[in-house]
Amino acid sequence: MRQFVKFCINGVVAVAIQYGVYLLLLPYMNALLANTIAYFVSFCYNFIVTSYWTFNSKPTMKRLAGFCGSHVVNYFVQQAVLAISLLLGVPERFAALVAMAVAVPVNFAILRIVYKKK
Repeated sequence: MRQFVKFCINGVVAVAIQYGVYLLLLPYMNALLANTIAYFVSFCYNFIVTSYWTFNSKPTMKRLAGFCGSHVVNYFVQQAVLAISLLLGVPERFAALVAMAVAVPVNFAILRIVYKKK
């Protein structure tokens, strides 16, 4: 439970970073590209904090590979939900939040496997 709480706190900060960058870029490019760039910025922060704080582990190449793998899935879930939200008429400013909310449980489940101590 403690891990999940830390994951949620870290996730809120990562989402805030991603959403902030997304909003900054949105006037200059389409929503999917803005989300891609924002996702990468958030990803860099998220890997370090998830490793050291959330799962109390050192960031290793193996964990980076697993983290990248989970985030590839997460990224495509977000992009798909974002595209569908936009097609359904959700305003660009809010469509990214819908996409992020849908992807969080998927991401936690995968990362828990990646960081599980043997």
